[in-house]
Amino acid sequence: MSDASNIQKVASVMDGPTKESYFNRRVRQLLSTREFGPFVVLVVQLAIFSIWAPAFYSDLNISNMLNFVPELGIIALGMTLLLTAGEFDLSVGSVFGFTQALMFMLVLDNTVSMEVAFVIVMLLAALNGLIIGLLVTKLRISSFLVTLAMMLIVRGLGIYISDGFSLSLFGETDSWMRDVLVHKFHIGNIVIIASMFWWLGLAAVMHFVLNETDYGNWIMATGGNAQSAKARGTNTDRVKIVLFILTSVLAAFASVISAFRISQAAPIAGNQYELEVIAMVVIGGTLLQGGRGTIVGTIIGALLLRSMRNGINFVGIPGLAFPIFIGLIILLMLTGQALFERYSFFKGR
Repeated sequence: MSDASNIQKVASVMDGPTKESYFNRRVRQLLSTREFGPFVVLVVQLAIFSIWAPAFYSDLNISNMLNFVPELGIIALGMTLLLTAGEFDLSVGSVFGFTQALMFMLVLDNTVSMEVAFVIVMLLAALNGLIIGLLVTKLRISSFLVTLAMMLIVRGLGIYISDGFSLSLFGETDSWMRDVLVHKFHIGNIVIIASMFWWLGLAAVMHFVLNETDYGNWIMATGGNAQSAKARGTNTDRVKIVLFILTSVLAAFASVISAFRISQAAPIAGNQYELEVIAMVVIGGTLLQGGRGTIVGTIIGALLLRSMRNGINFVGIPGLAFPIFIGLIILLMLTGQALFERYSFFKGR
């Protein structure tokens, strides 16, 4: 037997375990990905709905689902970064209602133009985030207590200035801003609103920031171990303040999109959105205690909850039971994360 054939045999024997170990390593990496669990749940859920209620995949229903999800999804992007930094904001739902009510009031009263009203409400949303951030970082008050108080204050302001009534601007909403934010595109018989592109574009930017920049490292370090982050020179207070402002501004931006989409503003809009948004983020794989976040997981979580809310109606389950399903999925995701952690699936991530 020639030396060449011997070398070939030895190489083939050595390649077997190497290839197997590489395959096992790739499988382990896939299983340890934070987005894998919620993605599986989403696929299974969609499969169940397709079998149980074929009308779920009608063009009209798909359009309805896709047109609503960006509004909550945009808020969830900011909440993802904020949770990664170890904080959260319960006032986003109130900001959502207050923003559209004030904006439409300013236009209806002929106080300012639509564009100026937009700038005003964005600045007020930023002010809300700044106040929260300063109280949390400088006075060391729990973000739960601060944002709970701001939730009540902002919601009350929205109801007070509008007397609790909804506002309509059917003709007046025909502006370039409306076209930019909620212009309709047709893909076959499916209608896609421009807000979907805003959501995905913002998601791409935030994914890059969180995973590819120093600022993303500062966010994760702040949520993982704030004292260590400070010792390494990270200004954790500034990071949190910026994220509180960003989250509040995104809630206001989503509110404007919603108001333009339906040509109506309601001061009570966004009720309990804060809980649903946090659920999207946690279900997607972001740790509630901070230190680790995933924008891709948040997108999956938003699609999962929105399709669930829509699908349970098709299969005959009362919509009032929706919170039950949210709670069950949160428990499922948290249990799965705990088991993966215990059995070292996340080692090295």
